[in-house]
Amino acid sequence: MKKFILAAFLILGLLASGCGSAPAEKKADEKLTVVVSFNAMKEFTQAVGGDAIHVVSLIPEGTEPHGFSPTADQMKTLHNAKLLIVHGLGMEPWAQKIAETSGNPNLVVIEASKGVTPIPLGEEEDEDGHEHGAEEKETHHHGTYDPHAWLSLTAAQIEIQNIADALSQADPAHKETYEKNAASYKKQLQSLYQEYQPHFEKIGHKDFVAGHAAFGYLCRDFGLHMDSIESVFAEGEPSAKQMARLLDYCRSRGIKTIFTESEVNPKTSETLAREIGAKTVPIYTMETSENGKGYLERMKENLSHIEESLR
Repeated sequence: MKKFILAAFLILGLLASGCGSAPAEKKADEKLTVVVSFNAMKEFTQAVGGDAIHVVSLIPEGTEPHGFSPTADQMKTLHNAKLLIVHGLGMEPWAQKIAETSGNPNLVVIEASKGVTPIPLGEEEDEDGHEHGAEEKETHHHGTYDPHAWLSLTAAQIEIQNIADALSQADPAHKETYEKNAASYKKQLQSLYQEYQPHFEKIGHKDFVAGHAAFGYLCRDFGLHMDSIESVFAEGEPSAKQMARLLDYCRSRGIKTIFTESEVNPKTSETLAREIGAKTVPIYTMETSENGKGYLERMKENLSHIEESLR
């Protein structure tokens, strides 16, 4: 009888030990959950976090980030997240508010663009002597700065480091991994910049036209000038007066390519191209995933197509 009781206690002890070790095992395997706003932030965060994190996109593919309003189901993605990584510079004006109403007191909002020197809305138009009434209205409604800094290879390096710092603070156990991944990705960004910088420096023609004014930071990187059919936030078609100015701009500068983006209705771009005898060529803004290609591959294509259009 004593042997039976002793055996029973041993079995119960083993069961208790097993039950106690299960949560610790699960905790060891648990990944840091990070919610991101749109595709460019997802790609940057995945590049830095690698297998150590679980990344969830808040904004559905094909949805414009600036005017996004989350549903109740989308808000649930924030419940177990430690970080909400957004771009900033006015791209996601709703970010802080949804974090505060998420029901997750531990959620921290990270603006990846912190430290990037911003481009004021309308700055390029002032420099080139173009009309900027639309941009002044846009400043009133949307904020002060052009938000598209992720399309700059130099600004992207700042964003990558900001993301690495945020991940390291939230998950110190994997800090070495995050720093190593960030350094590797920044090196690739810098390499791509150094590859194309001398190309654009040697080209005398610096002007190109895009569907909307998303490439101001890219232009700043390489000393280029951009005009566009739609504004920074791709809102509204140009008036007859604006179209006439665009036609004059294209003809006076010998524009032979009009770049089109998936977020912008191509109809006006195609009309402009027909009027000046130009071709339309797709260009990536990285706001959504496209053609199964990553950021670096798409940026290289962008730069290659812009260079070709300037020759």
